[in-house]
Amino acid sequence: MTEVWRKAALELAGTLAADAAERDLAGDLPVREVGLLRESGLLPLLDTAGWAAANEATRIVSAADASVGHLLGYHYLQLWRTGLFGPRAASEPGWFWAGVSNPLDAALLLTPAGGGFTVEGTKTFATGAAVADRLVVSATRTDNGEKLTFVVDARADGITFPGDWDNIGQRLTASGAVRFEDVHVAKDDVLGAQPEDQSDPRVPRISLAAIGFQLMLAQVYVGLAAGALDAAAVYTRETARPWTLSDVDKAAQDPYILAGYGELVATARAAGFAVDAAVAALGEADERGFELTPAERAEAAITISSAKIVASRAAVETTSKVFEFTGARATATKYGFDRFWRNARTLTLHDPVTYKAREVGDHFLNGIPPCLSGYS
Repeated sequence: MTEVWRKAALELAGTLAADAAERDLAGDLPVREVGLLRESGLLPLLDTAGWAAANEATRIVSAADASVGHLLGYHYLQLWRTGLFGPRAASEPGWFWAGVSNPLDAALLLTPAGGGFTVEGTKTFATGAAVADRLVVSATRTDNGEKLTFVVDARADGITFPGDWDNIGQRLTASGAVRFEDVHVAKDDVLGAQPEDQSDPRVPRISLAAIGFQLMLAQVYVGLAAGALDAAAVYTRETARPWTLSDVDKAAQDPYILAGYGELVATARAAGFAVDAAVAALGEADERGFELTPAERAEAAITISSAKIVASRAAVETTSKVFEFTGARATATKYGFDRFWRNARTLTLHDPVTYKAREVGDHFLNGIPPCLSGYS
């Protein structure tokens, strides 16, 4: 089973890499890309092969196309998230899942109606929602202020997508807004409520969603760094010219280029190992179920924050610095090497990594666990 899904991920990565630069420039809605994810058989991987396999597949795909890796990682994350309140939501093997839950955007309101609810409002930065089959959504009840998480058909009446995603990177993630106008939510589609009382024993488990997002972002960062290195290495070996003062016949023999790649490879691999540890930490926390303690949850959060710090730096540094080892001609639009940096720079601004560093430092020096929020 392991070889089957890994082979599928590598084959998909090869397909995506072949025209990644052209698709990035076009910036179309990723309908074809989600179709390729369906055809690959990777969408049900969380159920068929587990948490670690889903993370590895995300990294493999992200190296070829960070936008599609982002979509795939968030698909796994949203499906996993439905199981934090109880049994995981039912999912057809070909369904693509996305979420509508920007923590800084509390614009969605649920009003009790007809034995269920109606939802109104607009949420921003809903990655993949415009091309999804099912959405995992968080909204606030108008009658008591309770925050509920529920599942809804992405094509339900009243749901529209303005198509307002126009950023420099992650151009194929469809990370724009979602509008809800009198959308019906059945009572049975409500997954659960987020407890307001922080002493509630359910809090450590339900709040894993926030650090799950952080982990999946770090996974894409590692994929980005690896993808930039792989693409740049091919160019350096096959196309780059040696500098006139280097006294070597090929650019790939230049000692400065060799040392430069060595530094970046070591950094990227170290980031990968850190993220691997974070995958294991969150998997173990998840397995604890509602027995998960605040201290155990804090340790998982710190492990993930540490990985995100390292992976963020690796992605930004690698995607920028490879240009020094490929040369001026490599900046031509036809090569599309800039997409790696644009993707890394855009995605690493998701939330300030310096706040993750502060959390790790406060925990190390003072034993203070990360505060519970939509980002930690």
